[in-house]
Amino acid sequence: MTDKFVVFLNIAAELLGFDNYISPYATASGEDILRGVNYASAAAGIREETGRQLGGRISFSGQVNNYKNTVSQMVNMLGDQDTAVRYLSKCIFSIGLGNNDYLNNYFMPIYYSTGSQYTPDQYADVLLKQYSQQIEIMYKYGARKFVLIGVGQIGCSPNELANNSPDGQKCVSRINAANQIFNSKLKSLVDRFNSQLADAHFIYINAYGIFQDMLNDPAAYGFSVTNAGCCGVGRNNAQITCLPMQLPCPDRNDYLFWDAYHPSEAANIIVGSRSYHAQSSSDAHPYDIEHLARV
Repeated sequence: MTDKFVVFLNIAAELLGFDNYISPYATASGEDILRGVNYASAAAGIREETGRQLGGRISFSGQVNNYKNTVSQMVNMLGDQDTAVRYLSKCIFSIGLGNNDYLNNYFMPIYYSTGSQYTPDQYADVLLKQYSQQIEIMYKYGARKFVLIGVGQIGCSPNELANNSPDGQKCVSRINAANQIFNSKLKSLVDRFNSQLADAHFIYINAYGIFQDMLNDPAAYGFSVTNAGCCGVGRNNAQITCLPMQLPCPDRNDYLFWDAYHPSEAANIIVGSRSYHAQSSSDAHPYDIEHLARV
């Protein structure tokens, strides 16, 4: 369940042994759902209103309702509730939400009032209260293995650099500071759920920190451009995101970002690989996806 910023999960799925992409909820049916379902929705957030200026999307609560429908289908398919519960207890549920609640809500005052209603600390609390409620519903409906992915460095995205960084290079500290508050509280939530929810296993993926490593030493990871999108228009190739039929950069592997907001495939491979098998003790807490698959 994601806001589609965390496409690196496809990389982790490949490392887990999946031969094909997980079917989207809109088309998953029959035995497809036993191999996994993708509930992701572009522009979606934890809050219901997040991303509304971009049109239709399915918020976290809507994605969880879709999951509940999937569980009902599984019960019918497997014959009884107990069998479905045992099956679900072995599945891994990856949740990466929150990016849009900052990018397409809190730091977009032209459309939303949350930035004036809440301090960054208060906003993180509001988000995580709603987030926790949805996690608890998923737990009630059989989910036991959870991967909770922190938000990225939104203040370093090309769009934010284009609009809020005087030199187009330095990350926007007030945005990243808010992101770090959310991540710190999300990591604490993992510890709380691990101690309070019987038979549950939660891990936290530090996407922010992995991205920081790439920004600190881009050449070590094969990147030569970290402040602009491979495809886009305007300052930092990011004031207007990649347009249909637009010619992208000659070599997308040189770029940390594909467009105004989204990491490139090369960046996603690194984040996905380190989420699956942690390179540093700070990449995942209390352990990585590879370990989670074995418990």
